[in-house]
Amino acid sequence: MVVVSYSGKEINAKLVYYGMGLSGKTTNLEAIYETVPETSRGKMVSMKTQSDRTLFFDLLPLDLGEVLGFKTRFLLYTVPGQVFYNATRKLVLKGADAIVFVADSERGKMDENKESISNLRANLAEYKVNLDDLPWVIQYNKRDLPDVYTLEELERELNPQKVPCMEAVATQGRGVMETFQIVSKMLLERVTRDLKRQTGGSRSAPSPSSSPSVSMPTPIPAPSPMPVAAATATAGNRPSRFPGPSAPEAPARAPAPAPASSPAWNGGASEPAYGREVALPSEKMRPSIASQPERFEAPAPSSANEMVVPVRIPRGQKLREINIRIVIENEEAA
Repeated sequence: MVVVSYSGKEINAKLVYYGMGLSGKTTNLEAIYETVPETSRGKMVSMKTQSDRTLFFDLLPLDLGEVLGFKTRFLLYTVPGQVFYNATRKLVLKGADAIVFVADSERGKMDENKESISNLRANLAEYKVNLDDLPWVIQYNKRDLPDVYTLEELERELNPQKVPCMEAVATQGRGVMETFQIVSKMLLERVTRDLKRQTGGSRSAPSPSSSPSVSMPTPIPAPSPMPVAAATATAGNRPSRFPGPSAPEAPARAPAPAPASSPAWNGGASEPAYGREVALPSEKMRPSIASQPERFEAPAPSSANEMVVPVRIPRGQKLREINIRIVIENEEAA
């Protein structure tokens, strides 16, 4: 199918020359290549066997001007004509936008021409494509030979659909460019109709800049850096999601006091680190910032089975949750 690049403003179309072996497909491309100027053609690739028959295909990119502001580019291919290369012919046909069927006009070649057209339709059908739905023309080549079919005989046997046709002598360049002009005009007319339909009948296709703009959210400023000791304490106190015995705790480090310029929760006032009392195991209280003493001493436990553990929290650190593991050893069992 025709590939339309809106970003590059380019239309790429694939044109395939199809026909029986030695009908003149490659000769057509070689004649076109020699006719068009170097500025409008690409590199031609041709791979042939020892018998000088095209084994794979020829590739000839052509620049044909602009359509609705789009630069057009044709890629011309031929297929191997021999029957035992049918898999390669089928592969080359994939994605074809237009077909030139090159028929051999020499007497005795009618059955091979008809078999080649039947093979063309069958290979396209495997891609769910009907030949009559594509722009295609028939070129009756080798009209310079002494014993050829008449034009009426060729039309009756090979062209019941009455598609455009052209007589040619590819070795002399006669009818080659005329055939190409007919099929390229048919293809460009179809591409133009499709582009107008896609763009609502406008004279120009939409450009990439017409796509709606997307507003990006305002970046959120990064938070103030947390003191290293506070970050270590938070990571060490994070509860594990997996059950099982905990790893031994690292020795507690005295937290470094927050710098005087660090932001505080009460609006930026610089105060020394405050303390917090946590009663275990039944009580967990959030600190009241307004009534925090600068220094504190751990109160005596109210019973032999209770322990009060003081915890220092550097100012500026949010306290989510603290887990403290207490191991009670039985001296008698020890």
